[in-house]
Amino acid sequence: MADTERSVSIERVENSRYLATNVRGGKLSIGSGKDDDFTPVELLLAAIGACSAIDVDVVVSRRAEPDEFTVVVRGDKIRDDAGNRMENLDVAFTVHFPDGPEGDTAREALPRAAKMSHDRLCTVSRTVEIATPVTITVNP
Repeated sequence: MADTERSVSIERVENSRYLATNVRGGKLSIGSGKDDDFTPVELLLAAIGACSAIDVDVVVSRRAEPDEFTVVVRGDKIRDDAGNRMENLDVAFTVHFPDGPEGDTAREALPRAAKMSHDRLCTVSRTVEIATPVTITVNP
């Protein structure tokens, strides 16, 4: 595997239930929404939010440890002439810091960190925004 390559494998557990495994052995259940497993769309939203959260957290936590750090990602799942897709994707940060100079510095850095994540750093949202092509291969 090249240094730039990332991969996960998806194995069928039963009809409409799967187990994703990363190269480090981490596992995640995926389903169709009939149980509490994450759906593929929820995983997309989680990936966008987690990617941005990590970018922002690294920057602001150097200045002050947050009292609260929550990211909510939402969007509308639609079907139109282009097929099924998500639109109106929104990543909303709620981050609170303690009072004092360190908290003030972290609060000041927060909008800049979020913008940098969106504009340059978050691989997941950047990939979605530039509409990277996806190829499908069926192996015999």
